[in-house]
Amino acid sequence: MNAAEQTNAGSALPYAALLEVAEKVAVEAAEFVAAERTKMLDGTAVDVQSKSHRTDVVTAVDVASEQLVRDRLAQLRPGDAVLGEEAGGEAGTGADAVTWVVDPIDGTVNFLYGAPHFAVSLAAQIDGESVAGVVVEPVSRRRWTAVRGGGAWLDGRRLAVSEPSGLDMTLLGTGFAYLPERRRRQAAMVSGLAGHVRDIRCAGAASLDLCHVGAGWTDAFVEHGLSRWDWAAGALVAREAGAVVSVPGEDPELGEDGTFAAAPSIADELRAMVLELGVRDI
Repeated sequence: MNAAEQTNAGSALPYAALLEVAEKVAVEAAEFVAAERTKMLDGTAVDVQSKSHRTDVVTAVDVASEQLVRDRLAQLRPGDAVLGEEAGGEAGTGADAVTWVVDPIDGTVNFLYGAPHFAVSLAAQIDGESVAGVVVEPVSRRRWTAVRGGGAWLDGRRLAVSEPSGLDMTLLGTGFAYLPERRRRQAAMVSGLAGHVRDIRCAGAASLDLCHVGAGWTDAFVEHGLSRWDWAAGALVAREAGAVVSVPGEDPELGEDGTFAAAPSIADELRAMVLELGVRDI
């Protein structure tokens, strides 16, 4: 089932066309990344540079993937603004201006190590809010899609969040920043949560972590320090699947850069526990 079918493009949903563009472009970028990964696994060297910290890396494939996205968007949506992890950019201005937010490889460290858990993430935002989003996994080829008011989908199957009976039955996803001092503070919070939840997962790609909440593969996700391209598409998938979601700037008590997604049955309990553990100090 394609994006148009998923969102009933013939209906009044205003963002279906944006979802179709997002899916088309993200799939092309994912195919490119998958081909480059095959070359890398066969022994072709990949150029790697550091960004904010020596553990925060960017590869030539990240850069080329983002350029592919920008080139295709320029053809399909000329005049729209693009904000990307590697080349930056600014949000569009004016009423109903669309800004495309792209993470050309979310989970670059996994990609570099040869692990399959990474994705291409692309979202269309209006006034800073995601209205259509796609997360494509180059290795498995899974496609996570969502449109505001139209639900969230995985390869044509509509998604719905889980219903854990309590915090003690909650499978929690999380992640860590690159700077060592912040990682230590985040680890302290996760350590505090460990005694209250069922278990904790840290897979290294926030866009997919958020999608997993939407699918019920995990029950919640909490992380601080994410950038807009990390959550723009995945948070929409989680929200449209029924999760309680807040992204940076929406819930000041969770910190200025906190991202939170949880099944409604445990959202209040988890949020209270996170606040009790001193989230403001992270």
